Amino acid sequence: MTTEDKQKKLRIPFKTRIAIAFLNTFTDNAQRSDGSINRRLLRLFDFRAPPNPKPINSVSTSDFVVDPSRDLWFRLFTPHVVSGDRVPVVVFFHGGGFAFLSPNAHPYDGVCRRFARKLPAYVVSVNYRLAPEHRYPAQYDDGYDVVRFLEENRGEVLPANADLSRCLFAGDSAGGNIAHNVAIRVCRERCFAAVRLVGMISIQPFFGGEERTEAEKSLVGMPLVSPERTDWCWRAMLPEGANRDHEAAKPSAVDISGLDYPDTMVVVAGFDPLKDWQRSYFEWLKLSGKRATLVEYPNMFHAFYIFPELPEAGQLIQQIKDFVEERVASISS
Repeated sequence: MTTEDKQKKLRIPFKTRIAIAFLNTFTDNAQRSDGSINRRLLRLFDFRAPPNPKPINSVSTSDFVVDPSRDLWFRLFTPHVVSGDRVPVVVFFHGGGFAFLSPNAHPYDGVCRRFARKLPAYVVSVNYRLAPEHRYPAQYDDGYDVVRFLEENRGEVLPANADLSRCLFAGDSAGGNIAHNVAIRVCRERCFAAVRLVGMISIQPFFGGEERTEAEKSLVGMPLVSPERTDWCWRAMLPEGANRDHEAAKPSAVDISGLDYPDTMVVVAGFDPLKDWQRSYFEWLKLSGKRATLVEYPNMFHAFYIFPELPEAGQLIQQIKDFVEERVASISS
């Protein structure tokens, strides 16, 4: 970290600071020392948005069950601002350290509504199983099974103009990790006729390792993320006995050089303690022969984009829109 970086100070509006303080308290108090989560406490403060078939700000929502035995479902966000017969589909995986939140949590319902309206695109937001009750690879299995469900039931769950041959994966934090690993499996198995993965939107993905990076050591007291919190999440998600050098945490442990892995947009924020791992992911993609673009927000923090009051949140959505349009144009030409 440069002297200039050390001299910078994170400036957050009061409204956002209050929301962050609530989220920190919400998650920290639910984490038990034995590695379990007090789900009953979480339900008291986990405010959720019901599906609404009536468009709000030009977007309607509906929920579809994939497998009731594991509570696997997704929320479909339908934009009512588009015409034409080839609208892209974005499969989205929410963040929350593999252990918290859901597609109907208000922050992610709001984010996906903005994606659907602004990109525009049909957004499929996946409700995957959470750790520690469900460890690796449950989250990846759930994500893959939703993609298979879309492939096999597209005529029943997606509108006629939803074009799965223009499909992108997206995710933030732990969701970025899940999107990456589901993409690897989709690329390996090559068994999809309708789904064609043309892009990856990786927003501050949650990766790690046993070593401590410079950012993890120097960015102390940042919003939402700290080594103590991320260590807890890895212990909750990884297989019993595994450490943070496991392939779920460290992308470079898997060789993707021979896969048709999609072009990727990697988003990094200057005050995110995970930023060094995210930059390493970006560099590893390029070393693996894949096309990747790094988008940096030097004055922002982890998960900044879920706070719509921040101007940078709107700027990022515009950059994602540009990336989606570029990827769609590239396969149309």
